[in-house]
Amino acid sequence: MAKLGLFRAKVPRYTSYPIPENFSLSLGPEHFASWLEQIPEGSQIGLYLHIPYCQNLCWFCMCRTQGARSIAQVEAYVTALQQEIALLKPHLPNRVQLARLHWGGGTPTILPPELIATLSTALAGLAPLAPKAEFSVEIDPNDFDQPRCDALMKAGMTRASIGVQGFGAETQQAIGRSLPFETLQNCVEMLRRGGIRALSTDLLFGLPHQSQAQITQDITDLLSLSPDRVALYGYKHLPAQIRRQAMIPSETLPTPEARLALFESARHCCLQAGYQQIGLESFVRPGDSLIRARDSRNLRREFQDYSDAPTDILIGLGASAISRLPQGYVQNAPGTAHYMDVIDRGTFASARGHAFQGDDRLRGRMIEALLCHFTIRSADLVAEFPEAAPQVNALLDKACAAFPGVLIRTAEGVDLPPDARPLARVVAQAFDAYADTPPQRIPAA
Repeated sequence: MAKLGLFRAKVPRYTSYPIPENFSLSLGPEHFASWLEQIPEGSQIGLYLHIPYCQNLCWFCMCRTQGARSIAQVEAYVTALQQEIALLKPHLPNRVQLARLHWGGGTPTILPPELIATLSTALAGLAPLAPKAEFSVEIDPNDFDQPRCDALMKAGMTRASIGVQGFGAETQQAIGRSLPFETLQNCVEMLRRGGIRALSTDLLFGLPHQSQAQITQDITDLLSLSPDRVALYGYKHLPAQIRRQAMIPSETLPTPEARLALFESARHCCLQAGYQQIGLESFVRPGDSLIRARDSRNLRREFQDYSDAPTDILIGLGASAISRLPQGYVQNAPGTAHYMDVIDRGTFASARGHAFQGDDRLRGRMIEALLCHFTIRSADLVAEFPEAAPQVNALLDKACAAFPGVLIRTAEGVDLPPDARPLARVVAQAFDAYADTPPQRIPAA
């Protein structure tokens, strides 16, 4: 696998296709407004709300985040979110419901209870939660207390998502983070007492000073809390692009071969504990809805990882948030001040995006099928894209030729065997028509 690029390739996670780096600056607010108005009446949609602020900035983080200098700064941002919600409402059709609602960041739990209530009230005025809707919130145990827990439960939270990353003291110090296991345990117990029945967690591998013994202990401690879902993400060290990562000495990072061994150690612990693997890096307890989605081939790849959401429509609110609609993607201005200024002027903050064209949807489905199921079925693609039957076979043949003995041609399509699955993203790039396209950066404002 090394000769095929497993240890040297810089490949995307493909939580969208095309990836945001290939979005165009030519899409703006008018496209977003038009696409919103074409959503059918009575649709179920997803909504993502981005809170960029953190009390302390972890050096490893790749998300759009910034430190909060004061609560007044956070209050002003919530006001901008309310304004964006008000802008959005006239463009949504009648009887729209929220099938999925996710608050991410940053640290949504930096919000005090009164601001949590303010936002939840504004969102309730936009569209009601659908029956059996999932409302998930990213929680930092260091910024969580009983009043915040009560406010989120009152708002309707059904799933808590906690970024654990790891407990090793040397590793935590090297990435600018502090999360004792006892703090996480107290947070989980508070959530369970409050009525949360769905708990998602994630752990990073490839961190500085991380050993197999340490990650085994970390995952063992984490599993003792019985999370419903565990995601194992690989740390990407890109100090030239993410300045805070320059604080992490490169020489303290494990080699690519050691990274794979770290993942395999954590994966083994999850499987031994009875969790089932979903796609590349997610592990779930028996009975989880993601298992049913996988088995019925309804599993989807989204910005928040694997999903069983019953909708392909996602509206993003807040700085840097991305919306996905049948026509394509639209991303808000990433800079918080710029975003707030544009919203205050009474227009959407859409700064770039991508309108689907040519065979984008086909290639996106092929990448998604490979990363969700490790197989691509020709019949599924032809059923969705009847006119593309010759192209489907041509693309599959081309990918198999690029990865001989790795990607296996079958009567149904192609298959990536278990021992080759660590190469899934490398193989997926064979279907990416934009792989060599230079990224378009949003100009500073």
